[in-house]
Parts: sequence; C-alpha cells; structure tokens
Amino acid sequence: MRIGELAQRTGTTPKAIRLYEARGLLGTVVREGSYRHYGEGDLARVQLIRQAQGLGFSLAQLEGLPELHQSAGWVRMAALLAERREAVAREMARLAALDGQLAALQAELLACDAFAAPAVPPACAAPQGLLGPLRQLTPLASAIA
Repeated sequence: MRIGELAQRTGTTPKAIRLYEARGLLGTVVREGSYRHYGEGDLARVQLIRQAQGLGFSLAQLEGLPELHQSAGWVRMAALLAERREAVAREMARLAALDGQLAALQAELLACDAFAAPAVPPACAAPQGLLGPLRQLTPLASAIA
C-alpha cells in the first residue's frame, strides 16, 4: 500500500508517517521506484506508534520500536512501560491529594454557607482547613459595630 492508504487506515497523515520513517521508527521501508510501499507490518507498527503516543509516550522514547521482534527490544519496551506506569501512579497520587484539598475547601465553604455568614467568622463550624487562616479575620458586621 502507498503512504496515503496507510495514513487513512491508521488515522494519521502522510507527513506523520514520513516523520516516523525519518526517526527510524518504521525500520526500512520498501520502495517501488520513487514510491514508498508499506506492508501489514508497517500498518501494525504505525498503529502501535499512535497508541503509544496516546498513552503519553514521545517519539524519542520509541526509538527501539523496530527491534521489538528481538529480546532486547521487548526488554527495553517493558522497562519503558514500567517507567510510564510509575509516572502515572505519581500523577494519580498528586491528583488524589489535590482532590482531598478541594473536598476540604468545599466542605468548609458549605458549612459556612449553612450559617449564612457574610464573611468567614470563627463561629463557622467547618473543621480547620484551607480557609483556616482566613477565620482570624474580623467579620465585616462586627468590625463596623
């Protein structure tokens, strides 16, 4: 198949396929005259590249892709996947901590709203949270009186 058909079947562009080839991700591409000719192996490799990019891998990280059929290639890619999973786990932990902070802030704001307080007075029953330092401010109504 020619580059246009490969691009269409993989949901990419001919320019991207040329880039993959230039970076050595497709291995040696067969030429028929001045035209590139791609086979089913190339189709599978482009699909794998697109999937890897969707999972957050850069093209630079995929340099060993043509050697996937060899043991060293499998080991390299397995290590790359393990690294990516660790990065995802770290990001999930960061997001879980952020979610906890947002939940605490939301609970504090809802508790204060239940008292219909115009500011954040010490009487607000929410636990000490993200707005804790703001509780030390004098409520507007008592500051005027």
